[in-house]
Amino acid sequence: MSGSSPRLSPALNVVVGAVRKTGRRLLRDFTEVESLQVSMKGPGDFVSQADLRAEQSLREDLAKARPNFAFLMEESGEAGSADWEWRWVIDPLDGTTNFLHGIPHWAISVGIEKRVAEDKGEIVAGVIYNPVADELFWAEKGMGAFLNDKRLRVSGRREMRESLFATGIPFAATPRKAEFAHALVRLMPQVSGIRRFGSAALDLAWVAAGRYDGYWELGLKKWDMAAGIIMVREAGGIVTSPDGGDPYAEGHVVAGNQHMHGKLQDVVQESITAAAKGRAATE
Repeated sequence: MSGSSPRLSPALNVVVGAVRKTGRRLLRDFTEVESLQVSMKGPGDFVSQADLRAEQSLREDLAKARPNFAFLMEESGEAGSADWEWRWVIDPLDGTTNFLHGIPHWAISVGIEKRVAEDKGEIVAGVIYNPVADELFWAEKGMGAFLNDKRLRVSGRREMRESLFATGIPFAATPRKAEFAHALVRLMPQVSGIRRFGSAALDLAWVAAGRYDGYWELGLKKWDMAAGIIMVREAGGIVTSPDGGDPYAEGHVVAGNQHMHGKLQDVVQESITAAAKGRAATE
């Protein structure tokens, strides 16, 4: 297939316009955050307001274009009809901690979900936009994945020793520390490197782009991964939960190219089993 992108569907076109508009606003706020770093008050309150304003902007633009779509949003939760057929799944600022510290690695993520059963939805399109780099990742079921107008493919690496993986590190009161530690101990001697850059959406987009060979994280929310899941799949990769199930339903994600996914999945599932045994032994 050529490097040029196909014509965006009307719904995806709406998302692209909305995230670019919100991205411009967040870039202005990001400039303010960098200056707030030196103040006594600190940037915390400012960032939370930036987050809320970004979500409100996205909600207004998307609702205007598709009034029958429901919403699932990080800040505001669910909105719209309980009998929705379609809904937007929105993280207005993925990588908030990076944003808070003036680190230019954060993104806006919007997935389009179609209900396929009473309690089950399928992500059929998604956009992940990094305003600082002006990188617009997008994918639609059956159409492929793209970065701006360039077709994306996952990496072709076959060997663990050549592979670079990404993850999210549990912090503070976050559970799953034992699972993470087990996986890290197993993987570190085998791989080229492990990165923790602080944005699940961009981690998945970078797997789709072949920058990472794999990614895993436990305990994600739907808005963290909605757009990223279809991005990886449409770029030729595999995304499952550690036990091979549905990551979107379970919140645990293992993503990778065709060669790395199974190897990474085995390590992550083994780490979950080992951590469970460890907890049982101390009870």
